[in-house]
Amino acid sequence: MAQRAPVRIEIDDDATPVVRLLGRTLSDAVRTSHAPEVLGRGTGTVAVRSHNTPQAATVTLHGGAVTVTGGVFASADATLVVDLESRFAPTQDPEGDAALAGGMLRALRPPLPPWREAAEHFWDVTRGIRGIPDVLAAVASEPEGPQEARFGAGPSTYRMVGTPEALAGVFTGADYLLTSLESGLRVQGTLSQLSVMTAASWKVRFDV
Repeated sequence: MAQRAPVRIEIDDDATPVVRLLGRTLSDAVRTSHAPEVLGRGTGTVAVRSHNTPQAATVTLHGGAVTVTGGVFASADATLVVDLESRFAPTQDPEGDAALAGGMLRALRPPLPPWREAAEHFWDVTRGIRGIPDVLAAVASEPEGPQEARFGAGPSTYRMVGTPEALAGVFTGADYLLTSLESGLRVQGTLSQLSVMTAASWKVRFDV
């Protein structure tokens, strides 16, 4: 049996933040083989709208390709209104094709990797940012006690402490750093380091 070609995720050349966020999230879903029934075989258009800002995008599924474009300029087969700061959690009932809408919601919430794996990827992607601390220390609050992973070497350290879920969320870009601070993630470092780490959070979140 011939193997199915991998799903392609395509976004606008000059993509807006919501388009980049959707593209990065759907790429994660494809990489982890999450929701293949919609990403690999689905056909149709899904409008995705922010529940509290004007941000919107259209996801088009056709022939093994997923295209994300900014704005909603035509009638879509399904419409989702979601909280962009809460991993695309729906804030109202979807409209239109229920199966397509449900499949897209699943695709937009791929499972998180283990926190250590996520932290290592975060460090690999962001370590070249100007001003990034020499060492990233991630501390997970596990049932058996705090578990630490350290990346890099040098005199300056930035420490992030939280649940495995919270750490994996920030390190993968599923969650925004500043939003996570409001929900219990703790950090130890200078204000200038926080500024740089916020930029690092944007880099992984929007794949820039």
